[in-house]
Amino acid sequence: DSFSGDGLLQQGKPLQAAITQARGFAADGAHILDVGAESTRPGAAPVAAELELERLLPVLGALREELPDIILSVDTYKACVAEEALRAGAHIINDVWGLRADPRMGAVVAARGASLVLMHNRSTPQNTELDISLGGRYVDISYGDVSAEVAEGLLQSVRIAREAGINDGQIMLDPGIGFGKTTAQNLRLLKELDRLKALGFPLLLGISRKSFIGYTLNLPPEDRLEGSLAANAYGVLHGADILRVHDVRQTARLAKMLDAIRFA
Repeated sequence: DSFSGDGLLQQGKPLQAAITQARGFAADGAHILDVGAESTRPGAAPVAAELELERLLPVLGALREELPDIILSVDTYKACVAEEALRAGAHIINDVWGLRADPRMGAVVAARGASLVLMHNRSTPQNTELDISLGGRYVDISYGDVSAEVAEGLLQSVRIAREAGINDGQIMLDPGIGFGKTTAQNLRLLKELDRLKALGFPLLLGISRKSFIGYTLNLPPEDRLEGSLAANAYGVLHGADILRVHDVRQTARLAKMLDAIRFA
């Protein structure tokens, strides 16, 4: 279930569709597959843990068998889901609430020695606005200095992780562009990505087809490739280490060309 229209739940055979899509992503240059069974788009309804596991575990098992060398990340904020996912072969837990949603999550990750993505998130349903063509976005979110406040929020999540026994070497940070931030705040946060890089952790950037691109260019999700590539290029040049994207082949070529220029 995805804001960008490429989710697999509406397909007749979602498990086979997931395997086919994963094979394509791997062939196009993906090093990590991030699997999520609950949409995090603005206004999306929560999914019970039982249903999340019902959707997730068969896919993880199939991917582990079909693509044994790929790194598997699971997008969940529920400790019970993370625990089962790690048992099923996941390597990374991608927590969009930065260990603030479930007090058991830190202990689960620590016990398994898994890697962890901590994301900044100030999403609230009452601050969402929906456009039929452009999709959902956040409005009326107040920040003073958005980069400073996101940095402090991420450091608070790091402190929670450390208290749970998670080592700094297991941690990646995600500024949460598109989560509880207006278009202007997302643009500012991306512009000042260097300030988050200074925190000393690897940075994951998940900005592909996001609403701030759509509202800036007045384009629906399916037409946001060029905007996504431009934003990801800026991110790489200012400290992003991992890009979470929809258009793998094009973004892999972008990253390869950027590296050729940077390290010539």
